Amino acid sequence: MTGVGYRQLWAADPGGWRAAGAAWAGLTGPVQQRVDGLGSTAGRLRGGWTGAAATAAGSRLNGLRDELTSVAPALIEADQVLAELAGRLTVAKARLAEAVRLADAAGLVVDRTGAVRADPSRAAPTERAGVAAAGATAALRDALDRAGAADRLAADRLDELARAAGSGWVSPPPPGRPGPGASPALVRAWWAGLTPAQRRWLVVREPALVGRLDGLPVSARDQANRLLLGSRRAELLAERRRLLLARVPPGPIASARLRAVAARLAGLDALVERLTASGEPRAYLLGLDPAGDGRVVVALGDPDQADRVLTYVPGTGSGLDDAPGELGRAGRVLDRCAALAPGERSAAVLWLDYDAPDFLTDAASAGPARDAGSALHRFQEGLRASHEGPPARQTVLGHSYGSLVVGMAAREHGLAADALVFVGSPGVGAAHAGELGVPARQVWASQAPDDVIRLAQPVDEFGRRALLGSAPLAAVLGWPDRTGHELWFGHDPADPGFGGRVFRSGRGGHSGYWDPGNPALDGMARVVLGR
Repeated sequence: MTGVGYRQLWAADPGGWRAAGAAWAGLTGPVQQRVDGLGSTAGRLRGGWTGAAATAAGSRLNGLRDELTSVAPALIEADQVLAELAGRLTVAKARLAEAVRLADAAGLVVDRTGAVRADPSRAAPTERAGVAAAGATAALRDALDRAGAADRLAADRLDELARAAGSGWVSPPPPGRPGPGASPALVRAWWAGLTPAQRRWLVVREPALVGRLDGLPVSARDQANRLLLGSRRAELLAERRRLLLARVPPGPIASARLRAVAARLAGLDALVERLTASGEPRAYLLGLDPAGDGRVVVALGDPDQADRVLTYVPGTGSGLDDAPGELGRAGRVLDRCAALAPGERSAAVLWLDYDAPDFLTDAASAGPARDAGSALHRFQEGLRASHEGPPARQTVLGHSYGSLVVGMAAREHGLAADALVFVGSPGVGAAHAGELGVPARQVWASQAPDDVIRLAQPVDEFGRRALLGSAPLAAVLGWPDRTGHELWFGHDPADPGFGGRVFRSGRGGHSGYWDPGNPALDGMARVVLGR
């Protein structure tokens, strides 16, 4: 359609579009089963049939397998397109509701054609009603424009998929790939020079490359990483089998390793359940590595399309096993953003692409935070490079040890961020907000009155010497005369003397910042929104 009318938008059902997209993505499982079945059939034929006819049959089966395999990215892309349409319609409907509210508050009414006029059942409109009518009309026009743009974008992308179904889903790209650590701007330029069919070829044939390249569109990384989910789970199952078959007497160490693998499997399964859910917002898988404690990067909503983007970095003990819970924290900030600004589009990213310390003793060192700095820097640059339209407001939030990761990345590498937020911080590797590369007024922090992180400070010379031996950052900071505002890794960012800004938190300990009703949750959302 060329435009969306008032009655069409009022009746639009974003949930129906989300469900339709999830149904398309759900076909990837049956398609993969058919691909596997064709592979088994080809194997049996090779074992008992030879000659020219056998060769031709095998070639045909392999061709069918390739054709079916090439469809998978398109099925996921259809889900992405319809989920994005649903998200845009949700925002447009919120603007429409705002227009009706403005009109009603002024004694006006919006008729079935979308015109704002006097309500004959109420008192004659005042002069102020004219101003309200203009505001309601503008909000109405904005809502319809948003819906029309969403409709056209979705139609164009679905038309391209339909054409690809006839002309061929994939075609080989030219040689040459961005090297490890390539700048996101270079990656983005390389990708822009490829055709849609060449991009799908890379997603199908080189998903590990596409899935990890910062600077590529979120949609492409999501497609590639979703195609890798089966193999990632198989890696964990193989690790569990190795542990079970190891020729060592069972003991506490072996039992602990088995429990750890089981926890990662459970975390991965819970993550897959969220990825395949049809609810709002859609989840995008931007990175997954089950090795070690496990690393994962997941976005709620498409950062490439959002007006506001939050990157959340968790702290000590974080891994694949508790990734769903950490994603829930990012989701609660996003929900609060939607409640405060229903007419704006926000996205939240869980960034757990570093080896977080397992225990408090490990967290006494700044090493893991320093090692994570370049990866977080590159990821934020990638969000800037792949974003469509005017730049989004980007906020990076660190909790606990994650705040040190954010602080050190900002200080040592620079972060593509408009605001930094630290909650429950043991220090951010800086003595003042001015060292972090963003305006001090956009450095925010909060600390609960009962957060045990307040105790994270060496209190005597023995503790100081121990720190200097285990945390090289301490030597850099020099540890001048300590005050009650000096924490393990520098000046408390929640102290006004740090030079940033502070928002309030209620009681809730070290992990209660996301609890419903905690003013810290509202504070985090308002920083993300730029309020």
